[in-house]
Amino acid sequence: MMKRSTLGGGALLALALLFVGLTILFDHDLHGWRLDLTQNRLYSTAPGTEKILKSLHEPINLYFFFTEKSASQLPVLKTYGGRVREFLQELAARSNGKILLHFIDPQPFSEDEDRAAELGVHGTATGATGGPLYFGLAGTNSTDGHAAIEFFDPAKEAFLEYDVVKLIHELANPKKPVLGWLTSLPMTPTVDPQSGQMREPWVIYTQAQQLFTVRTIEPTATKIDADVNVLVIVHPKNLSPATLYAIDQYALAGGHIALFVDPIAEADTAGVDPQNPMSAMTADKSSRLEPLLTSWGVQFNPRQVIGDAKQALSVSMHENEPPARHLGILGLDQSNFNHNDVVTSGLSSVNLAMSGYISAVKGATTHFEPLLTTSTEAAPLPVERFAMLFDPATLLDGFHPTGQRYALAARVTGDVKTAFPAGPPAGVTLAPGARALKTSVKPLQLVVFADADMLADYLWVRQQNFFGQRVAQAWANNGDLVLNVFDNLSGTDDLISVRGRATFTRPFERVEALRRIADERFRAKEQELEQQLRATEEKLTTLESRRNDSSSVILTPEQERELARFQEEKLRIRKELRSVHLNLDQEIRRLGTTLKVLNIIIVPALLALLALLAVGVRRRRRARSAALHNEPRK
Repeated sequence: MMKRSTLGGGALLALALLFVGLTILFDHDLHGWRLDLTQNRLYSTAPGTEKILKSLHEPINLYFFFTEKSASQLPVLKTYGGRVREFLQELAARSNGKILLHFIDPQPFSEDEDRAAELGVHGTATGATGGPLYFGLAGTNSTDGHAAIEFFDPAKEAFLEYDVVKLIHELANPKKPVLGWLTSLPMTPTVDPQSGQMREPWVIYTQAQQLFTVRTIEPTATKIDADVNVLVIVHPKNLSPATLYAIDQYALAGGHIALFVDPIAEADTAGVDPQNPMSAMTADKSSRLEPLLTSWGVQFNPRQVIGDAKQALSVSMHENEPPARHLGILGLDQSNFNHNDVVTSGLSSVNLAMSGYISAVKGATTHFEPLLTTSTEAAPLPVERFAMLFDPATLLDGFHPTGQRYALAARVTGDVKTAFPAGPPAGVTLAPGARALKTSVKPLQLVVFADADMLADYLWVRQQNFFGQRVAQAWANNGDLVLNVFDNLSGTDDLISVRGRATFTRPFERVEALRRIADERFRAKEQELEQQLRATEEKLTTLESRRNDSSSVILTPEQERELARFQEEKLRIRKELRSVHLNLDQEIRRLGTTLKVLNIIIVPALLALLALLAVGVRRRRRARSAALHNEPRK
């Protein structure tokens, strides 16, 4: 007996020492190890995020402003606040000490509140007793640069990782990105040949100048500088082989390109005779960028305009004429946007005019992801239908939707091959030591739109004169979309690869399914009741018209019986409606009870049973070993 007791004490001591040793091991050698078992990998960062964090050379200070007391009154924000806090802690843990995280709970009239306002985070009135709600992030770098996310919108939870990592990337790379701007349209300040006066730049060009370093690239350029972060190409037309080759080599070097092509660019004034108004209708206004588009895996037909009966806007072609629906002028809404991409998520409306459509080349090595699409009531139309168009209603003649959605804009990524396999075209001389690229050095990052007119002011912004200053007021999201694209493409490939993630909150799918079924039944009963109401009212009207004394207000026996029957029928239907809701509640309660029994009783019982089985097996093995040990040798 003493021997067994001594062995038991020694075993406990050994287990205690093992526990202490494992704790020290986990705390030092395995510090920072994590295992993400969530279905959508919510606590795992994207590979691009990992590379950006590893590339940090100087510390970045992040200040998370979150008012706990005010958020406690709003369960959704309180839960999301915990999610944001955990994500920031995860980034800090993976940054090798380069991200210094500060949690601040600003109180009213405090220095923390002043600090938040100074860094660009502002409180939001919630009506709660705790004062304004602060729920934002600010960051600073070693050169006193700062950036901020003013408020974390729960509706944008899918892009939480992208927004935060983008802020870190901007602080680590404070220099303004360079946009190389190549266009054949009069977007920049130019002289109007008809009036001889200076023409104002397009609003989108002015806004780009405020956010980026815009560098004009001439249509005859033979080289795209390597420091160009984003090459913006608007309505390419009649580009020389040398310019096409320069774009080709820029793309093969891993270039980032925002491309706007168009079958009919209304703003294209090339070949238009001011003395002959009809020349504007017959001039060729289509974009051309072959053979580059095909080599990038994009198919675009410059001889077709997309028509969409559902998204068509009503316009007036001439003064004093009533507006008519124009199949070629489209007003896109949220049903036409890719909500999984950061550049289109959150937009409300985008307007296009005589847009084409794009598709992926069969067998292309690039990935083609639509950003804007038509409705299913769309079909291509030849550009000739728009050449001499005086009445947009005529576009409906013979229009037959195909039932498919057409891509109006897309993100194209991946490795590509040169469009000039035979080498540089004639007249192009490579610099000493330079070599002609045949395949991608880095993956191409391309966003292509099948419309260039979407950049024109008249489709999305109004110009007003305010005390001598031109003020632009946007009434559509064209500018937001384009600037989102520029902003996204101006980042590194790692930042662009950080896409939308699944949300943290997950609905009770079974309960929601039960509610949908009940709602459908409820609506059916409601419609039945409304039909019976209308039928009874019609019956009463008929009975009233047959009465001899129309001034009498006394109901006839037939009317009394009809009203009594209707009241009984109405009570019966209301009783059925109550029964629907009662059955729904009972079914949800049964489901809840089942889950409680499963989680509280069955699962623990199974674990206990497995533990008892393991103990029993272990004891039998020990008994068998002891029996063999005590068996006398022969």
